[in-house]
Amino acid sequence: MSCLFCMLAKGEIHSDIVFEDDEIIAFRDINPQAPHHILVIPRRHIATVNDANSEDAALIGKLTLAAQRVAKDLSVAEDGYRLVMNCNDHGGQTVFHLHLHLLAGRPMHWPPG
Repeated sequence: MSCLFCMLAKGEIHSDIVFEDDEIIAFRDINPQAPHHILVIPRRHIATVNDANSEDAALIGKLTLAAQRVAKDLSVAEDGYRLVMNCNDHGGQTVFHLHLHLLAGRPMHWPPG
């Protein structure tokens, strides 16, 4: 399997890492949509939200807590931030390795734009 995010998690491709532990890695998006755009991924490959199962519940919770920690480290937690997880083509997923987007540093609007 040739998954971009798996290669990033293994250190085979350079990324601007802002957080990592044994299960999760967070790094700056190369095409940021906000002043702070961080991708939070599990090191273990899960292609989409649809591929997660009940055994992945704790890991998915850890993604959220890692994003919370990154937001605090970036000093954006109090102002606020957006967390987004896309699933499949119509959901906007372009890399098929489960990931959470943390967007911060400007007011977010709904609908996006």
